[in-house]
Amino acid sequence: LAMAGGGGFLDLERHFAFYGAYHSNPVNVFIHALFVWPIFLTALLLLHLAAPFPRAAAVFTAVYGAFYVSLDRRSGALAALLCLLCWAASSALAARLGFSVGWKAMCAEFLWWGKGFLEFVVIFVQQHQR
Repeated sequence: LAMAGGGGFLDLERHFAFYGAYHSNPVNVFIHALFVWPIFLTALLLLHLAAPFPRAAAVFTAVYGAFYVSLDRRSGALAALLCLLCWAASSALAARLGFSVGWKAMCAEFLWWGKGFLEFVVIFVQQHQR
């Protein structure tokens, strides 16, 4: 599915090739393994602070844990355990911070992760200009 002219932004084959190369780089795999969990924890914190329905953070945790187990039983079980630990930590943090302070912490966190996302976009664009 490429744009007329044989390439460009909608060239899915090129995007998937980049994604595969980027996510098989050992340094990048390590970075993802290290930083996915803080992102997950902060997403759960947000759900604790402003849940769209009761027990939203618990449901989110259960769905993600089950998804990881469905991908691979052994490593998925470890990921599901990490999901549960993130849920427990975010629950305790939300109870300790409360809504007023929790939202301020979430704003700072979103700015930090937004910076990281923008850096990823810059790398992505640079790779696709070659």
